[in-house]
Amino acid sequence: MKKYNVAVYGTGAMGSGIISLILEKENLNLVGVVSKRKERVGIDVGEIIGRENIGIKVSGDPIEVIEKGVDVFIHATCSRVKDAYPEIIPIVKNRVNVITIAEEMSYPWRSSKELADSLDLVAKNAGVSILGTGVNPGFVLDTLIIALTGVMKRIDKIYAKRVNDLSPYGPSVMKTQGVGTTVEEFNEGIKNGDIVGHFGFPESISMICDALQWKLEKVIETREPIISSVYRKTPFVEVKPGMVAGCRHIAIGIVDGEEKVFLEHPQQVLPQLEGVETGDYIEIEGEPPINFVNKPEIKGGVATISIAVNMVPLVYEARPGLLTMKDLPIPRFLK
Repeated sequence: MKKYNVAVYGTGAMGSGIISLILEKENLNLVGVVSKRKERVGIDVGEIIGRENIGIKVSGDPIEVIEKGVDVFIHATCSRVKDAYPEIIPIVKNRVNVITIAEEMSYPWRSSKELADSLDLVAKNAGVSILGTGVNPGFVLDTLIIALTGVMKRIDKIYAKRVNDLSPYGPSVMKTQGVGTTVEEFNEGIKNGDIVGHFGFPESISMICDALQWKLEKVIETREPIISSVYRKTPFVEVKPGMVAGCRHIAIGIVDGEEKVFLEHPQQVLPQLEGVETGDYIEIEGEPPINFVNKPEIKGGVATISIAVNMVPLVYEARPGLLTMKDLPIPRFLK
């Protein structure tokens, strides 16, 4: 099997995890790392991931890294297409494949059709591919659902829910989920955009409907506070009884005037304190009916890191252009 030269763009929690996993893979060779943090440029990558020096210095310029010979760049710096676009375009123009964990990039036409079309054209002209992936969006509430429909004769409705624990995450996630706010502050945060809930529902529903050749008319989203009745505390947030412990985010895909896809993602800190079990649940009504249950939930951080790294060979071998998970062979473990 070919040994792939891989570079990483981003040195935060996800980027550092991706770097560490690449170093463990027999079939991958880490050739460079790019950081947006100026204070990290020039230091050995080993310092970023808590290891001894590995002989690779952090760069501030992806083109400088590409000159070393890169097959695939894994991008881990942001969530939105508009932020990922200016970072990905120079890499693609230099004929390097890209895997990004930016949530909106899982199906970028949904939020930014003009930018997605531009990425697609540039990638095709360069003869390389771009893929957005992750645990969710990218796997649990879209790719896995699509795979399960492969054994069905008829599909009537899709319902899926991912219940997870937010407590391992840091301050930025707590802010976007409204954890530690009052109900009034939560509602105000929803109005002004500070609280967003889950990134990626419209993208997941769009991917599902595209794969099933359903004409998606619209996506309806609602976000509700999960109010705690007990005291909860993590290293980053304190939640008193009556305060918000998380966000129950729901998205419904309307097809032919009917609610055909119903996705739910209630996220909160320490759900077990109120007897809530984490897990991934997929129920597809039709023939035969599907009822998939996985408990506890697939761990978000390690799963996102793993799928980004494991997709390297499939993206390298893929047809040129901007792709989604439905366009590629099924994901699999990379030794």
